[in-house]
Amino acid sequence: MEQNQQYILASRPPGMPDENHLVIKDAPRPKPEDGQVLLKTIYLSLDPYMRGRMNAGASYAKGVEIGDVMTGGTVSEVVESRYDGLKAGDVVLSHNGWQRYAVAPGDSVRKLDPAEAPVSTALGVMGMPGFTAYVGLLDLGLPKSGETVVVSAASGAVGQVVGQIAKLKGCRVVGVAGADDKCRHVVDTYGFDACINYKDDDFETQLDRACPDGIDIYFENVGGKVFDAVMKRVNDFARIPVCGRIAHYNQTSLPEGPDRLIPFMGKVLIKRMTIRGFIQSDHLERHPDFLKDMAAWIRDGKVQYQEDIVEGFESALLAFQGLLEGRNRGKMLVRVADDPTL
Repeated sequence: MEQNQQYILASRPPGMPDENHLVIKDAPRPKPEDGQVLLKTIYLSLDPYMRGRMNAGASYAKGVEIGDVMTGGTVSEVVESRYDGLKAGDVVLSHNGWQRYAVAPGDSVRKLDPAEAPVSTALGVMGMPGFTAYVGLLDLGLPKSGETVVVSAASGAVGQVVGQIAKLKGCRVVGVAGADDKCRHVVDTYGFDACINYKDDDFETQLDRACPDGIDIYFENVGGKVFDAVMKRVNDFARIPVCGRIAHYNQTSLPEGPDRLIPFMGKVLIKRMTIRGFIQSDHLERHPDFLKDMAAWIRDGKVQYQEDIVEGFESALLAFQGLLEGRNRGKMLVRVADDPTL
């Protein structure tokens, strides 16, 4: 019987997590009880939110306890079933975390049909990142035809979808990314009107040229200098869905400089901006609409997607570090085992 392996949170990282914080340990392969299924992880999803789950402070979801398996979404194969609705060989969307095997209640997973879409997309464009983009832009951003939408982390799992939906709604879409090849990709593949490398010395000048009529919606994934630059250019009644702040996730202290909260809040008032943090799980009533719309957009070629798949369970930590540093190209996945649907 194949041994299980797990990434355990051994200690809380003060900055970038490394092998001292996430440790691979062997464990017995679990056995399902009545109503459960034994799952073998095929794909492990790596997402920025995981960095916050390593911290001890209060958040919108419970953090990972020291000694526990690191949390994470997965696509898995059913190895053994003691649940009437599933059988060995079925492929399901699950939440195994960072481990090779797990048991789960049969009613807690969703069976996937590889004839409808590659099963890996259940962790990306057809999964949590895609739904985050959908509900964040449509329900909080409220795009109108002719408006200008700026998307940070434009080539990432969420950003790539945000921009394409905005284009479908008739908006001018400007992406921001951290590499020239990422910028070319979102323009050439996803149809963004422009994309700017925030590392360029003339980043703000380029942003002015790309947004001649100001910015109506800013989809916030990053924070840092991108947020600061956008705030200088927002229009009256701008909407800012706050999805993430990845530039700050590994900070160990507050940035140097004066406290800018007072002038910022003054701008919020003067511009009558709406800034709303959101978590996709608070909007599950919209999930059926998302699945229907996104499936149709992909089928009709209106939405494209990119996956960045690394091979091997042992590669997960290095890949996660790369994600936090922006080295990924699209949705980051770890292929833990062979995909039986390919």
